[in-house]
Amino acid sequence: MEIRGAWKSNTGFLLAAIGSAVGLGNIWRFPYVAYENGGGAFLIPYFIALITAGIPILMLELALGQKKRASAPMAFSKIDSKWEWLGWWSVSFVMFGIVLYYIVVIGWCADYMFFSIFKSWGSDTNDFFFNKFLCKSGGVWEFGGLNYPIVFAVFVIWFCNWLITYKGIEKGIEKASKLMMPQLFLITVVIIVWAVSLDGAEEGISVYMKPDFAKLRNIKVWIDAYGQIFFSLSLGFGIMIAYASYLPRKTNILKNSLIIGFANSFYEVFAGFGVFSVLGYMALKQGKPIEEVVTSGIGLAFVAYPEAISLLPWGQLFGVLFFFLLVIAGISSSISIIEAFSSAILDKFGIPRRKVITTVCIIGFFGSLLFCTHAGLFWLDIVDHFLNHFGLVTVGILEAIVIGWLYKTHRLKNHIVDNLGLSGNRHRVFKYIILQLWMYCIKFITPVALGLALIYSLIEEFKTPYSGYPVSGIVVLGIGWLLITHLFAFGLSGLPWKKEIIREK
Repeated sequence: MEIRGAWKSNTGFLLAAIGSAVGLGNIWRFPYVAYENGGGAFLIPYFIALITAGIPILMLELALGQKKRASAPMAFSKIDSKWEWLGWWSVSFVMFGIVLYYIVVIGWCADYMFFSIFKSWGSDTNDFFFNKFLCKSGGVWEFGGLNYPIVFAVFVIWFCNWLITYKGIEKGIEKASKLMMPQLFLITVVIIVWAVSLDGAEEGISVYMKPDFAKLRNIKVWIDAYGQIFFSLSLGFGIMIAYASYLPRKTNILKNSLIIGFANSFYEVFAGFGVFSVLGYMALKQGKPIEEVVTSGIGLAFVAYPEAISLLPWGQLFGVLFFFLLVIAGISSSISIIEAFSSAILDKFGIPRRKVITTVCIIGFFGSLLFCTHAGLFWLDIVDHFLNHFGLVTVGILEAIVIGWLYKTHRLKNHIVDNLGLSGNRHRVFKYIILQLWMYCIKFITPVALGLALIYSLIEEFKTPYSGYPVSGIVVLGIGWLLITHLFAFGLSGLPWKKEIIREK
């Protein structure tokens, strides 16, 4: 039987956990979400969400993984065998859903890193991306064959993921994180310093941070804040449970949770200054209001930014740095997803790690090919929408209910308090604060906030089909993906463990 891996240092764990949290969405999603929801005023609900839901759920997952010394399925099975499926569902739809298309997007970033050298997108970045690069078809079911330049990039990214995770925690993920994360932060600083020095940057930052407090009366703004925190911290993925299972028993979970949570949020807000500085420069050069050039997600990274790169002095270098940054951010997140699922298989069946990692990565590569066809963008959009808005939120709600009401939160609370490294009156004060605030958030605030987000998403879904897609696409790719992974989770949970699970009485 293989010896369970372990982090060589707490710093290595923190860098890997922050790397998992800091992904593509931090760079291209958060700035637009903030801009759309009140600019600087959005930071109020955003940080309230961080304190009342983000850090509490993060503490829950870290404490659960560390205390149980187990991946998500085993951790929930140790609480009650009836809830093992919840652990399997989270790691399954993330592994056989989110990471499949996420690595395809990282592949796009790798291709664009080389396109930046020659500004291959020409004068019409929109036409280049959608028609020449993606060869976007006319609809969900018009596949049009594989896009081989993208397939090659996806193969390279999967190989990098395999190489890192194959070597294990200490020699693979920890070493890679210690190499990648300093690079990520350094490149981010270089890009932002460069961006804020551009003409028009001040106007861009003003638009980004200009507070509109009237929008705080809109419940959607608060729902978006909780959603952004939940998604960006990799909560509900099973990742933090798996990563924490490799920590030594005496680890300060509260301190680590605060570091991971605030580091992720600081990075998101900080990256937004660079994004809007470049958009401000582009608006100035094109003589347009900045509102006309602001966009989010894929449009920002592969249409707006290449257009800005074409206008920038030394634009090729800026482009290479920007897309290399996205590649690093993407890989640091994708390796954590692969580890979360692989650790669950290792716990359940005791198969040698290298066989598990190799098999998972091979299956993952072929799964990613579904998103490399000419209809790949449609598939990506639908699957991403349903897994994030319904899958992850549902997992978060159930985690809070299982731990807060069925398992009894005080057990994890006592575990956290015992490792604070405090003594005397100060110890008792912290114990009381954690007992009252953390338990209250887990039992009430977090499930209610995520429940409202889920209800809101369902109402919007019933009003009109998502993005006007055909019902067949939504049913098969959206609802179908959730149901199939759900059945897969129940199937795995019904199989016997390699050894008897000892449950806490």
